[in-house]
Amino acid sequence: MTSLAWKINRLRTMGPGEITWRVMNAVHTRLEEQGWYLATEPPHPHPAYGRAWLPELPQSFDAAPYLAAADRILAGRFDVFALHDIELGFPPDWNRDPKTGIRAPLSFGKTIDYRDESLVGNIKYLWEPNRHYELVTLAQAWYLSHDAKYGQGCLDLLSSWFEQCPYPKGLGWSSSLENAVRLSNWAVAWHLLGADKSPLFAGEGALIKQRWLNSIYQHCHFIASHFSLHSSANNHLLGEYMGLFIGATTWPCWEDSAKWSKLAKEGLEVQALLQNADDGVNLEQGIWYHHEVADMLLLNGLFGRANGVEFSNAYWRRLEAMLEFVEAIMDVEGHVPMIGDSDDALMVRFSRQNNFDAFRSLLATGAVLFKRADFKAKSAGFEDKSRWLLGDGGAQEYEALGNPNPLEFPQKREFPKGGYYILGSDFDTPREVKIVADAGPLGYLSIAAHGHADALSFTLSVAGRPILIDPGTYAYHTERKWRDYFRGTSAHNTVRVDGVDQSESGGNFMWLKKATCEAESFDTNVNFDRLVAEHDGYMRLDDPVLHRRTIAWDKRRRMILVEDVLDSDEDHSAEFFWHFDDSCQVTVEGDHVLIQSGAVKLYMTQEDAGHVGLPELRNGSEDPELGWISRHFDEKQPCPTVYWQEKFRGCLKRTTMIRIEIEGEAGAQ
Repeated sequence: MTSLAWKINRLRTMGPGEITWRVMNAVHTRLEEQGWYLATEPPHPHPAYGRAWLPELPQSFDAAPYLAAADRILAGRFDVFALHDIELGFPPDWNRDPKTGIRAPLSFGKTIDYRDESLVGNIKYLWEPNRHYELVTLAQAWYLSHDAKYGQGCLDLLSSWFEQCPYPKGLGWSSSLENAVRLSNWAVAWHLLGADKSPLFAGEGALIKQRWLNSIYQHCHFIASHFSLHSSANNHLLGEYMGLFIGATTWPCWEDSAKWSKLAKEGLEVQALLQNADDGVNLEQGIWYHHEVADMLLLNGLFGRANGVEFSNAYWRRLEAMLEFVEAIMDVEGHVPMIGDSDDALMVRFSRQNNFDAFRSLLATGAVLFKRADFKAKSAGFEDKSRWLLGDGGAQEYEALGNPNPLEFPQKREFPKGGYYILGSDFDTPREVKIVADAGPLGYLSIAAHGHADALSFTLSVAGRPILIDPGTYAYHTERKWRDYFRGTSAHNTVRVDGVDQSESGGNFMWLKKATCEAESFDTNVNFDRLVAEHDGYMRLDDPVLHRRTIAWDKRRRMILVEDVLDSDEDHSAEFFWHFDDSCQVTVEGDHVLIQSGAVKLYMTQEDAGHVGLPELRNGSEDPELGWISRHFDEKQPCPTVYWQEKFRGCLKRTTMIRIEIEGEAGAQ
């Protein structure tokens, strides 16, 4: 897509107020480029510093993973998305994309087109090291060992960044969110190093401390001058408020600090409730972003509480509700669906444990914060990130919750504001069947940036084994065909009509015509769970098509029945897609599909199979793109995908039947 086409599409998503604001913002940016409104000479800081996020930093860690990770960083070896243990040098070249080798220009940061691959390479790969997760790792290693090499590594990393990324030039000064995440990591590292009393700031270190404080002021000033507003006011805005609040709270060294802290706290209070429904679902409709936003709320709450700035009960209750949603969609083995966008982002990289699980970590932390034994029951232990956040005392509070059994607690099944419904039975047992069905909106605000065209899709886990999956994300700014595929309708367990997506894309993070999905009813009883929902995404066709789906779980027969009704007048084509985890063995035998994963067996077919086309199997197809899974950003591998396709005229009604067996159970073959 050309830059002009993208700009035209972007204008279509804006109202008059946003257009006016963006014009004024563009003028402001041009004036900044000429030297106006900048913070080129930060005021002298007052010797006033905030407290760490908890009164006493924890000590009870296995230091080995942190020291090993820090040693790799000092040896110049980094992990950046799909590049594992890549040699970038120490300190690295902060303006060079590690993937393509392209070096971004050191011109005025806010006017660099970071979407231009020929100019900056893959912007995600360039931004990621600049978030300074590695600074936290080095600071953790110094805190745990007091080995001088780690402290010196922190100073060298910071000094190199100040030299190579001078305010306000380069891509280090192009995005308020990136500045905010970096500032949050700086705050954690600052306290781990001993804050203003750190011995590292003696002698020549005093100069680095002063340069650091100057850059901190410039970071806060930059964020406060460039908030993401209107149709961009999604997780980016929350993250910007996070960085500004943590920055102003950790370093209340300037007259502006109190103003920034107040502004950020008020913004956080408002956005926490706007961006997350009262049923606990983050409205961007992306499960990883749900985790990111929960982390933002958590970090701000802890930093604020430690410094006498308490957030409201409504704020904390919304965070608790978000963890209730995580608890509900998590299967018995800890898996959660990969619904919506994900870029693997962290706010702060606290844990260096090999088996770190972000969602279980949230539940472990939430168990202590909210005194929720049910959260503990699904958290699988008080891991390192929770200990860093809540301290050794937090670990004791976690243990005081006892040994709860998840079966003791009722399973929340309905999230109507977010549009998710849980069907199944035998939850939190070895026989668990868990269906997470999506009957919610495409995404948040007018561009729905991180939503996927997945209306009426669902995922299935049996006995803690992922069976029907959401394939994930893979790409963001680059590789447009894969960006389109992974967020398109054919990459989800739903129906595509006439070969087009349910919603119309206008760019990598923009939807123009959006399917509206609505749940008509959700019922559950001892024999059946049933969801009835429909979406209007194909009503935009010349001959409109309404898609109505009923998902039923027959508990007695252990069978899923999926009835799809496509209501129209003229000729159309329909494709029914089913994406299986890459751990599944899938074979097609005539009109039946056989699926096995460990002891789990499934038998899938369509009703009236003799009157429809036979199912087809794809695994890692490039043309057309089909049969892929992406568990991590910029990484993909083949997975089995089955689909039926047929032509129809008028009203089409098809029922897909999925019978489930677990070997060793009575009645299993």
